[in-house]
Amino acid sequence: MAKVDTSLVAHLPLFAGLTPEALDEILREARSARYPKNSAIFEQGADAQSFFLLLHGHVRAAKTTPTGEQIVVRYVAPGETFGLAMAIGAARYPATATAADDSVVLIWPTSAWPRLVERFPSLAANTLQTVGTRLQESHTRILEMSTQQVEQRVAHALLRLAKQSGKKLDYGIEIDFPISRQDIAQMTGTTLHTVSRILSGWESQGLVESGRQRIILRDPHGIVVLAERSADSGAA
Repeated sequence: MAKVDTSLVAHLPLFAGLTPEALDEILREARSARYPKNSAIFEQGADAQSFFLLLHGHVRAAKTTPTGEQIVVRYVAPGETFGLAMAIGAARYPATATAADDSVVLIWPTSAWPRLVERFPSLAANTLQTVGTRLQESHTRILEMSTQQVEQRVAHALLRLAKQSGKKLDYGIEIDFPISRQDIAQMTGTTLHTVSRILSGWESQGLVESGRQRIILRDPHGIVVLAERSADSGAA
């Protein structure tokens, strides 16, 4: 495997506070891998044998309920870690990770985790901070599901995605990876029909532009207004 250029990853949150020598040692434990679009990186319920850092592309984390319903938990952007089951004491992956587009990852064996965090405590601290941030994101989404109308939930989901992976255009902000209306429905606890109706309405108002696995926020401020307004209408 080609050696990873430490200058390309030294700024990432996982490696904050580490010396170049420490980073070299940690990267020597990793291997790189490419995953084509729509390929599974790991499956829900599989033994958590590895943890990952996304270098390029986007990864969709989705959970299947006992009734067979699929819920999109989050999207992973370049520079983020995922598959951190060992950090929460889990022996199996709690969700399935799929490459949303062609992706490149660094992979460490889970067996290396105890040794790495013992030698580099800041690695554990950085990972814990990531886990805490994602827990807070989950709490926010649960609160939205409980208190907001579906239109607000869709607006919040689009704003989060644009903040995480938005590409500025002359006429708005594009969510810079393939995402479907079904994905949005799974993220917001509603149906494909409802999301399609909402997005079509927003398109007619000039707020968004959407196509096959492509969404552009033409009027981001207008979406913010929809997200933050008092829940007085709409349907779930």
